[in-house]
Amino acid sequence: MMNEHVLHLVVFLISALVVTICVVVHYEALRFLSRTVGIHVHKRIGVLIVMLGLLLAHILEIIIFALGYLLIQHGIGWGHISGIDEGGFLDFIYYSSVVYTTVGFGDLVPVGMIRILTAAEGLSGLSMITWSASFTFLAMQRFWPHPLTKSDHDARD
Repeated sequence: MMNEHVLHLVVFLISALVVTICVVVHYEALRFLSRTVGIHVHKRIGVLIVMLGLLLAHILEIIIFALGYLLIQHGIGWGHISGIDEGGFLDFIYYSSVVYTTVGFGDLVPVGMIRILTAAEGLSGLSMITWSASFTFLAMQRFWPHPLTKSDHDARD
């Protein structure tokens, strides 16, 4: 059997690969949405496109992490999620969504080296959600400008 340090390194590399894939997916989603809402669309349609696009990106990222958990638990067997011993893929998606959104877990607990991916997903999910919030803020500023523009302020003063 491999040295435990080597096993940790392999799981760390798998985690780094999953995180990298998710960052690229998120970047490309934001880039696509930025270009799409750059086209002259009605503000309601633009807001819907941004929100639905971001939700879709987050769901895809959660699924990518779920595949990582599935690989580590069933593929190479270097850790498991207590409560998902014989569960299906939807159980891994549920676990991934709880970790990604940093809601926390209680019914499912990572055991062994799979904890490395869990920690990476918590940090990544928090980062992706805040990145999306920043993007949404900028998009909303574009679609719904503040009612008092600078010229309105100047006229009042």
